[in-house]
Amino acid sequence: MDLLDAIQKSLSQFFSSTSVLEWLGVVTGLLCVWLASKNNILNWPIACISVIIYIYIFFHAKLYADAGLQIYFLGMNIYGWYFWSRRKESQTEQPITGLRQLELIVSIIAIALFTWLLGTLLFKHTDASFPFLDSFLTASSLIAQAWLARRILYNWIIWIIVDIIYIYVYFSKELYATGLMYALYIFIAFSGYFSWRKIYHEQKR
Repeated sequence: MDLLDAIQKSLSQFFSSTSVLEWLGVVTGLLCVWLASKNNILNWPIACISVIIYIYIFFHAKLYADAGLQIYFLGMNIYGWYFWSRRKESQTEQPITGLRQLELIVSIIAIALFTWLLGTLLFKHTDASFPFLDSFLTASSLIAQAWLARRILYNWIIWIIVDIIYIYVYFSKELYATGLMYALYIFIAFSGYFSWRKIYHEQKR
C-alpha cells in the first residue's frame, strides 16, 4: 500500500501543479505537431494558439529566451501557413525539399553565434534559468521552425534533438505536463521525418 500511496501522491502533485492554461498549451501543441507530421496545413492556425499560450507560461517561468522564441514562432506560423498554401497550378501542395550544403553550414554558424550572444546577454543581465542551454535550444528551434515553414525534410532531425533536451529543462522547472508533451514530440518528430521522407522520395519519381 505504501508504494500505491506514493504513486497516487505523485500523480496528485503532478496534476495539481499543472494549470489549465498549461494543459491547453499541451493539447494544442501536440495537435499542431501531429498535423505537421501528417503534412496537414491546419497545423499552422492551431500552432498560433499554442504559442500565444506559451509566451505567457514561459515568461512567468523566467525562461525568457523561450518566451521570445514563441513570438518568433507566431510570425513563422503565419508565414508557414501562407507558404504552404502557395502552389503552382500543376501542384496540389508545395514540395518537400532537401538541404543544400551551404544552408547547413550557415545554419550551424547561426546557431553557434546566436547561442553565444543571447546566452551571454541573459547570463549577465537577467535572472534567466539555464541561459546558455536555453539560448542553444532557442537558436536550434529558430532554424528548425524556418526549415519546417519552408518544407525542408530535415527540420524533424533538429526537433528530435531539441525535444530530448527540453524534457530535462521543463522537468527541472516543474513544468511536468510540458515536459511530457516534449517527450511525445520526439515520437511525433520521428513519425514526421519518415512520413516526409517517403513523400520526398515519391516526388522524385
